[in-house]
Amino acid sequence: VQLQASGGGLVQAGDSLRLSCAASGGTFSTVAVGWFRQAPGKERVFVATIWRSGTTYYSDSVKGRFTISRDDAKNMVYLQMDSLKPEDTALYYCASDSNLIFSTQHRASSYDYWGQGTQVTVSS
Repeated sequence: VQLQASGGGLVQAGDSLRLSCAASGGTFSTVAVGWFRQAPGKERVFVATIWRSGTTYYSDSVKGRFTISRDDAKNMVYLQMDSLKPEDTALYYCASDSNLIFSTQHRASSYDYWGQGTQVTVSS
């Protein structure tokens, strides 16, 4: 499965962005998909996951502001980001795995497939 993340950009604090993750060579319908982000000089950290059932989980830092969704017919997963803050600035990655375990969904090492990342920059 190849993943392609897109939709990043430069916005001001309080603005919104929607990131997209497209899958090719496979299907999202049988996998869990996650979003991670990595700021310069920092570790890649968990943002959100959406499971095959549609169940979603979020990191505390984005809960209530970000929404992950999926459109299996289009093989797409989205991350709607509202009320953006400067601390949301990072390179955002989508990742998928067909055997994700609930207790480790927040770990980057739990995902087999990764997109190339899309940059989100939020100015104050």
